Amino acid sequence: MSDVVQPARQSRAEGPAWGAVVSMTFGVFALVTAEFLPASLLTPMAADLRISEGVAGQTVTVTAAVALVTSLLIPAATRRVDRRHVLLAFSVLLILSNLLVAFAPGLTFLLLGRVLLGIALGGFWTMSAAVAMRLVPEPLVPRALSMIFSGVSAATILAAPVGSYLGEIIGWRNVFLITLVLGVVTLVAQFATLPRMAPSGLTRLRTLADVLMRPGIALGMLAAMLVFTGHFAFFTYIRPFLETATGAGIGAVSAILLGFGIANFLGTLLAGPLLERNLRLTLIAMPLLMGALGVSLVTLVNPAVDAVMVALWGLAFGAVPVAWSTWLTRTVPDQAESAGGLLVAAVQLAIAVGAAAGGMLYDFSGASGVFSASSLVLLVAGLIIVIGVRSRPAVEAV
Repeated sequence: MSDVVQPARQSRAEGPAWGAVVSMTFGVFALVTAEFLPASLLTPMAADLRISEGVAGQTVTVTAAVALVTSLLIPAATRRVDRRHVLLAFSVLLILSNLLVAFAPGLTFLLLGRVLLGIALGGFWTMSAAVAMRLVPEPLVPRALSMIFSGVSAATILAAPVGSYLGEIIGWRNVFLITLVLGVVTLVAQFATLPRMAPSGLTRLRTLADVLMRPGIALGMLAAMLVFTGHFAFFTYIRPFLETATGAGIGAVSAILLGFGIANFLGTLLAGPLLERNLRLTLIAMPLLMGALGVSLVTLVNPAVDAVMVALWGLAFGAVPVAWSTWLTRTVPDQAESAGGLLVAAVQLAIAVGAAAGGMLYDFSGASGVFSASSLVLLVAGLIIVIGVRSRPAVEAV
């Protein structure tokens, strides 16, 4: 019996630790808020630190790059450490990151703070699915993951508008100090609720290759990467599409993006019940629905209709991260941390590829070309899932 599955059995005997799940949701909200704050505070940050906005924008790039590397290394680097202590350490890094950024006298300290955030972000995402398996009985893992990922949707909705608004009133440094307070709340909540979780096996770097070699894992990771690539190619260029293709003004664009964020939050919450009923059908349906919506957005150019379709896209994508995290908990339950690292790395690569390839396509054929290519990638991903992605059903709770 594997070391990861055994703690899941203990959880079934002791009951679900929903308080710990909520504390992890706080962690996600605080981490993602900190990750995307520079996007809404870029101008005042650059002016205050006497750097260009392009250089200031690299704070997001640095965080993503460090998160990618960390996601692959953290399971092996912490293989002998209690998972409770590791998660608490990530929250401490979040606090230190915001402290360094808030008081950064120049670019060096600013980037150092963002590096610490990248370590916390990559490590937390890598362990989220494996930890969820140890906090609730297996049939409830999708519901726990949907709660955890709802923190992403909430941060996506609030970080940009609230960050830019508060930045104008109290200054960008104080906005990061507020995020520091969120980190402190997260640390206190996790300290009070997270149980001790002994290391689940001796994960090594070689384990990453071993996991990829298992039947269906590499194909599943490819499909997941394609789904996220298709989404981020779409989402990166949604504003220029709405402005050029539909003639939407800034007010309409803001309202449509708010609708996307709210629908995404609802989709994340609905993912749990959907995945409990049929994981494979959800994995297939979401990219196919998103692909169909992309084609429809290109062919049915109407602001009101487009607003509905963008919201439906947000609803569908809300289930995607939860679905793939659930897939790895059922497909690789004995190496969920290593598989989680691979999935996080695949998503970070998908973000980079989707944005970069989308940019080249946008320059060549406009937003419509980006959406068409995005839809094709999503439909191919759905076909790959139909052909080769499998997972075992959840074990009933006892």
